[in-house]
Amino acid sequence: MTVPSTAIFATTILFVALCVVSDVRTLRIPNALTGPGILIARYSGETDAVQIILHTPKEDGVTQIWHGLITRGQSLPHSEADLAMIMYTSGTTAQPKGCMLSHDAMVCQGRNYADRYGLGPGESFWDALPLFHIGGIVPLLGCLMAGCPYVHPGVFDADVALGQLTAERCTVAMPVFDTIWLAVLAHPRFAEADLGALRTLLLLGGPEALAAAQARIPHVAQVSGTGSTEAGGNLALGSALDPPAKRTTTCGRLMSGMEAAIVAPVTGAPCPPGEVGELLIRGRGRFLGYYKEPEATAAIIDDEGWYHSGDLASIDADGYVTYIGREKDTLKVGGENVAPREVEDFLARHPAVAIAAVIGAPDARYTEVPAAYVELAPGAAATEEELIAFCIDEIATFKVPRYVRFVTEWPMSGTKIEKRTLRERLAEELRAAGITEAPPVRPPGPRSPRR
Repeated sequence: MTVPSTAIFATTILFVALCVVSDVRTLRIPNALTGPGILIARYSGETDAVQIILHTPKEDGVTQIWHGLITRGQSLPHSEADLAMIMYTSGTTAQPKGCMLSHDAMVCQGRNYADRYGLGPGESFWDALPLFHIGGIVPLLGCLMAGCPYVHPGVFDADVALGQLTAERCTVAMPVFDTIWLAVLAHPRFAEADLGALRTLLLLGGPEALAAAQARIPHVAQVSGTGSTEAGGNLALGSALDPPAKRTTTCGRLMSGMEAAIVAPVTGAPCPPGEVGELLIRGRGRFLGYYKEPEATAAIIDDEGWYHSGDLASIDADGYVTYIGREKDTLKVGGENVAPREVEDFLARHPAVAIAAVIGAPDARYTEVPAAYVELAPGAAATEEELIAFCIDEIATFKVPRYVRFVTEWPMSGTKIEKRTLRERLAEELRAAGITEAPPVRPPGPRSPRR
């Protein structure tokens, strides 16, 4: 859908967006009307005001209607630090938590999207992430601020997405995750689709995966980024103006109003440029804390206002951020640390591999060993032995996957692959088979060509 000046949403999220762009931070609605309902917003150029009509059903089936009017510059009691929204995390590594985000955070990060992407009249922004995701709602704010269309497929469908990208002449696309974009690339009509208007695309992944995706659309500047709900969106985001090598190997530079630091995970000592450590975040976009979880909040926001993200990253001398992965996801293989993303990126070089997710499998000898779940590219074929052999002598032995399992569908948590489910699935399989120790790494056979 493209959001025009008159829009109907089965959510009150748009209400927050309208308040932000009209300089209103608080608009009092009777408590009885703050439940789920349908919000209609209509902008009048003659009065430079937004009329709000909110329909909310009562338990007896009667619909209540409330009318309000927002005028630009309207002065109402507010503070930029007031709570604007509670956005829940995806729950990929733990139970979802409600991140409390301020009005200032939403304004800051919405403007950041508009500025970093160069949005304005004449542009058209396509976003695949759902509106319950921070990557859905904050870009919407950016589009409202910039005065350009925001195009959304609703429940993602590759056919709908490709149709929108061409029909709406989208200039910026934000599929973000390879599970989304690869479905578009694999669409039967992709080769003939007119994507001539597209100039920038945001996709996450390792250098090999990003380079392969970039080769499919060479006229489009592909960028990457990193962020979280706790950061109010993107902490760092690449720009089409960045050198190509930076665009495919880093997450770009920090967003305006955001700060980051890299510290040693154990000692907390600052890391020099380029060294990997834990990523700390603060700034205007940083969340206020977890909803009704003061102890959890105190455990990850220190006295200086730094949010301890639990992410491993580095920042080079030029200010470019490189995301390594979650510290919790780092595998401990016989005392050696293995970053799953590094192995995933290497597997992506195999021409038969579309998506790889690396997890830890329990092991009596090494505590845990790498294991890979793989989705094959359309029409491709590969075996477990072939992919293991592909890694031998090319990456360290302790990083070579000892098990490979093939999937056609992924367990998802919101928009991310739920690795907890994959770990549990493989652990149960090994238990049922009575396997306690992985087979040794075998000598390599004939290799498949790399991409």
